[in-house]
Amino acid sequence: MIELEGVPELIDPVMVAAFEGWNDAGDAASTAVAHLDREWKGEVFAALDAEDYYDFQVNRPTVWLDGGVRKITWPTTRLSVVRVGGDKPRDLVLVRGIEPSMRWRSFCNELLGFAHELGVEMVVVLGALLGDTPHTRPVPVSGVTSDPDLARTMDLEETRYEGPTGIVGILQEACTHAGVPAVSLWAAVPHYVSQPPNPKATMALLNRLEDLIGLRIPLGELPEDARAWQLGVDQLAAEDSEVAEYVQTLEEARDTAELPEASGEAIAREFERYLRRRDVAPGGHATESGDASYLRDTSSGRTRPPKPPKPEPGPPQGATGESAQDRPSDDDTGPGPEDSSGSPDSSED
Repeated sequence: MIELEGVPELIDPVMVAAFEGWNDAGDAASTAVAHLDREWKGEVFAALDAEDYYDFQVNRPTVWLDGGVRKITWPTTRLSVVRVGGDKPRDLVLVRGIEPSMRWRSFCNELLGFAHELGVEMVVVLGALLGDTPHTRPVPVSGVTSDPDLARTMDLEETRYEGPTGIVGILQEACTHAGVPAVSLWAAVPHYVSQPPNPKATMALLNRLEDLIGLRIPLGELPEDARAWQLGVDQLAAEDSEVAEYVQTLEEARDTAELPEASGEAIAREFERYLRRRDVAPGGHATESGDASYLRDTSSGRTRPPKPPKPEPGPPQGATGESAQDRPSDDDTGPGPEDSSGSPDSSED
């Protein structure tokens, strides 16, 4: 039974989830949720039992020293709550963890139990995949759903993907069967520069998320990090003529594919998004400030839930996404939504 005594009634809550592993190329998705948690000072209120879902030979616990005392951090999935202030405040339930090794249906049911108890109105799952996309162009981000009504009302793609899937796809389908509106946002990461981090892809996911839920997300140092990342990749590509030629080929393919989109309507749509992010659009109410004081238990005089434990390190390099040699070809889309040009579409759930 789920008991949430330390969490008050939430305001229009949306659950935002990301998982390290197969669905997290370049660590872009898990870093996005970590950014939200850090910027809005999230308070962890629950953690799933690691014994139930993780193989510790695959995701090993870590030992660390706390004032000379040795402690262990177990791989798991944690839930935190943040309140975004403003004229119309709302709450986000952040789910950040590692793709489970076993018992995926029970894992999803437990997360849905929390969502039900907290009155979550929608679940947004973030993912990232490796694709044939050039690092010099804007990161393609697709929004997909299994709900045809949601696809129509929120201008999303209805998923048509068939094939192997990860926990992102399983959780979305579990939400759909439970009657909880669910959306997956997918960022395409260049397969030739798949090593984490990828701040450009992380920022693209956050920009798409703020469009979806109508909140302005403070980006902090992400824009500067994204520029530095691109400059670094530019330099590496310039030092290898074959890579430079390949990037140019991807650029030409991408630009050709997007020519029909260079319409006045598309430009106007992008400009509206820019205005919303700058709080210029009418009705904008989001703010960069957050307030976690509402989690205080006045009867005991302490903040509830307790502060999260020391963050655990990410998985070993190469554990996220796919390797370049394993990336999907034009005829094999792999774990995420990807068309023949490498940009995500409606093919994943």
